[in-house]
Amino acid sequence: MPKKLVVKYHKQPAVVINRIAFKATKLVYVARANKKIKYPLGGSRIAYIGTTKKGARRIASSAVWKGSDLLFEYGVKHLELNVVVCGKHQGVETWKKLERALIIRFRERYGTIPRGNNVGMKTRWHDELRYFSQDRLDKIIEELG
Repeated sequence: MPKKLVVKYHKQPAVVINRIAFKATKLVYVARANKKIKYPLGGSRIAYIGTTKKGARRIASSAVWKGSDLLFEYGVKHLELNVVVCGKHQGVETWKKLERALIIRFRERYGTIPRGNNVGMKTRWHDELRYFSQDRLDKIIEELG
């Protein structure tokens, strides 16, 4: 008779999805690490800023793909994904403008884009400041970072 295998489980959930992810489909999400990540001009828990027009499905997919890279950095044990939404404006993809504005403002504050982002290092302001104030963007980055 073969030796019985040891079965273990973890009390902490691997994934938690809240209702907010299903209320809006077109949204921005921010991946936050459990510790501050070092950037040229300081430290922030923000590891990735992304956007989706498919809601929670894309957030879960991103958690898998970005998590595989970010979770193997020294000291990063878990990622939290927070949803950031904004109002709508006819003929404008406001969620894309919000993502772009957050990445640009993050780069201005910390000297580079979030660790998990690949695009945005040379991105410049266009008309994002017509829709969002820098103070509000700073407050979001501060609270999530």
